[in-house]
Amino acid sequence: MPQILEIYNEAVLNTTASYDYEPRTLEHRIAWYEEHLKNNYPIFVAQSLALQGRVVGWSALNPFHSRIGYRFTTENSVYVAADQRGKGIGKLLMPPLIDAARTRGLRAIIAAIDAENEPSIRLHAAFGFEKVAYLKQVGFKFGRWLDVVYMERLVGD
Repeated sequence: MPQILEIYNEAVLNTTASYDYEPRTLEHRIAWYEEHLKNNYPIFVAQSLALQGRVVGWSALNPFHSRIGYRFTTENSVYVAADQRGKGIGKLLMPPLIDAARTRGLRAIIAAIDAENEPSIRLHAAFGFEKVAYLKQVGFKFGRWLDVVYMERLVGD
């Protein structure tokens, strides 16, 4: 959990991959983990043998909306350590997410991506996600308005 938290908090402080402003606490991340376990939402980690098993990225499936009608839809998260971006780690983290969604009997995976995050948009497109929405100025971070791209991948019947 501390290494997952470190990766997430770096993204919070330095990128628009998350629209959170403040770093999360370890207690918050543990509660997040326990909620994922309780509700059967998987979390995957990428570890580097060259870096003594250090976690260099993680991905997760998350609830999309709490209303019952959305129970077959999930939202994904993919985060890679700042010093490891561009090395193909995201490509390793996507297939287990897609397989897990299919195994759980889910219909769709949604990715909400900052519109300027071209690496994430390319990653998702490489795994069959399609752009389905473009929302203008719905986020605000670092003193500016941000657009969001919604991408979707259908996985089940």
